[in-house]
Amino acid sequence: MDKKLDPSRDDLPLVANTSHILVKHYVLDLDVDFESQVIEGTIVLFLESGNRFKKRSSSTEVACPSESNEACKFRMPEPCQIPVTNTKTFSSKIGYNDFVICGKGEKDTSGKDGNHDNQEQASGISSSKYCCDTGNHGSEEFLLVLDCCDLSVLKVEEVDVAAVPGIEKFTRSPKLRNQIVHELMALPADRWREQLDYYARCSQAPGCGELLFDTDTWSLQIRKTGAQTATDFPHAIRIQYRTKPQGRSVTWTSDQSGRPCVYTVGSPINNRALFPCQEPPVAMSTWQATVRAAASFVVLMSGENSAKPTQLQEDYSSWHYYVTMPMPASTFTIAVGSWTEMKPEICSSNDVATERSFSPSEADFSPHIVFLSQSTLTGMSQLCGTRLCHEIAHAWFGLAIGARDWTEEWLSEGFATHLEDVFWAKAQQQLAPHEAREQQELRACLRWRRLQDEVQNSPEEMQVLRPNKEKTGHVSDSGSSVIRHGLNPEKVFMQVHYLKGYFLLRFLAKRLGEDTYFSFLRKFVHTFHGQLILSQDFLQMLLENIPEEKRPELSVGNIFRDWLESSGIPQPLQRERQALAECGLAQQVSAEVSAGDAVHAFPFLPPRAVGPALHPWRGARDRRRRRATTVAKWVRVNRRPRKRKRKDREEVFEKLLPDQLVLLLEHLLEQKTVTPRTLQSLERIYRLSEQDAEVRHRWCELIVKHKYTKAYRDVERFLQEDQAMGIYLYGELMLSEDPRQQHLARRCFELSREQMDKSSAEVVAEMLF
Repeated sequence: MDKKLDPSRDDLPLVANTSHILVKHYVLDLDVDFESQVIEGTIVLFLESGNRFKKRSSSTEVACPSESNEACKFRMPEPCQIPVTNTKTFSSKIGYNDFVICGKGEKDTSGKDGNHDNQEQASGISSSKYCCDTGNHGSEEFLLVLDCCDLSVLKVEEVDVAAVPGIEKFTRSPKLRNQIVHELMALPADRWREQLDYYARCSQAPGCGELLFDTDTWSLQIRKTGAQTATDFPHAIRIQYRTKPQGRSVTWTSDQSGRPCVYTVGSPINNRALFPCQEPPVAMSTWQATVRAAASFVVLMSGENSAKPTQLQEDYSSWHYYVTMPMPASTFTIAVGSWTEMKPEICSSNDVATERSFSPSEADFSPHIVFLSQSTLTGMSQLCGTRLCHEIAHAWFGLAIGARDWTEEWLSEGFATHLEDVFWAKAQQQLAPHEAREQQELRACLRWRRLQDEVQNSPEEMQVLRPNKEKTGHVSDSGSSVIRHGLNPEKVFMQVHYLKGYFLLRFLAKRLGEDTYFSFLRKFVHTFHGQLILSQDFLQMLLENIPEEKRPELSVGNIFRDWLESSGIPQPLQRERQALAECGLAQQVSAEVSAGDAVHAFPFLPPRAVGPALHPWRGARDRRRRRATTVAKWVRVNRRPRKRKRKDREEVFEKLLPDQLVLLLEHLLEQKTVTPRTLQSLERIYRLSEQDAEVRHRWCELIVKHKYTKAYRDVERFLQEDQAMGIYLYGELMLSEDPRQQHLARRCFELSREQMDKSSAEVVAEMLF
């Protein structure tokens, strides 16, 4: 019996039949129209059949069968120093099950204009096989299934690549179009420029026959009369299509100056509402794209080259980008708007590198486009710096090495979270090693608190890092699968894969010793660069590199049980919580808070754990002692009567790091009552409204909790300028049952809902209405 998906709550299907045929290269030719909020044009797919079941004679390697534990490999030109393209990770929101799509036969889904739209009522997800079988069979026709949603498909045709002048040099059989495509894809890496050129020429070749196609909610299905196998199916096809203004892969909005822009948003459905594609992680491909827009706009994409516009007639410009490293379709990124280039001021005219295209041998490993929220740009540099370090870490974990099963999101986000601290410490060259260590321990303390909140306020089934257990990595016979909780809007805001993954790697690094661990990590990256992995690939190699004396109670099975396949706080981490509380910078904020003065900073610890700790350097210890009673000082300020004697001494407060301010405000949030006078002093002394978004968020929580009406403007500003980070505040405003706060929440939502991403807007709407 077919299962009807709830498009706002259920699992998300990956329906592409990648076991039978793979897209190896995309050529996109698109026009961006801001007036109609539509992107329209063509995409040409260059396909290869049977990749799962045979190895090619060139440098390419094929995807391994799903039951194998070996890491999957994908094609990558040599040498391996190929630029990665984007900070969207393989494993962001993806999962597997054994569901496949059930075809609809010859049902007519044409719109009034003769095109086929993805129909909301035609989900057709079933655990049965395809009604129209997509594999090799006797009498029925082969069906190419692509992941596709919120698109209007106008036409599908085979491309006559044999008509391209000069193409005969690639094959001894110039009339066999599929053979031409195969030979073109098999060109060696050092001929990448020639390969891209001929891909472009082939994409402009005339059509040689329209193909039959149909759509449902999640897929585009294409077939050719008489083609019974993937080998017989055309290996170069052109799809003419247009996006829809409400499509969930891109956002049409305005920038801070009110000028129109459009960009990919990291949607739970990835790019399937931007172009028809193959979503499963095994579907690695290269691409090139030509995008036209009005000459006043700048087109940015996740390409390896720095594109310059080509002026066209009628005030339009054309931009061209490409990538030569096979990547998942979800990493394709576009942003069109009135962007301004800002170059580093420290560079002299002689130092500024000229814009040029990078060859695979010249390129580095850094991402070529990173999206940062404007929330990271205010306050001090720490929030922006750490977030940027996190995204750069995805160049290795998430892009150069990807998860074979996208439910194992921790393989991307856990590693990036762990490495962001290392990168940020290196970026702060003025920091002494012990100061960098103290900052890392403080962030570990804050992450512990966030993980506690997460496991207490989320469904247990969404706290498991390896939910498919022994079925992890398995797909259906066609290659299709299901992303568990993929359409649940709350999943976007969960951090459990980041936090539990981070603490697992921290635990392993401590067990091995950091020098040994990072030496191993470099070896691991070298070994698995350009491959898809499962958790056991990392853990097995790690354990092989651990000396016997450091292995007690460590095994792949034990780590699966304690860290990856259970909900809640892992047991090994429970045993480390006291050490987290003894971080020196944390104790500068919270130590020596007696039961009579305030609630303990760490209510899960015994009182003896909340005291000053010995420190290996005296200067820092003395400094900590001066700051140790910060919370207690604020508690005393809060308890003083409004009118006090002149002779009462003023408390002296020292400057705190942003992370220390976060911890201080979290402790004060535990207080039952904080007076308006205390809140006013807090804002004045620490200039809270000018701090970064993490600090301002806690400040807004205090404002809401204690109904500090004089600072409601700070809450309004946060909700409108820091939209995604403000989701929790909407809940607090509504739970307060205060009419003024509830009116503030509804007013801010109405002002900003059109600019919010759809997942955020759905969650807030549920809170408010």
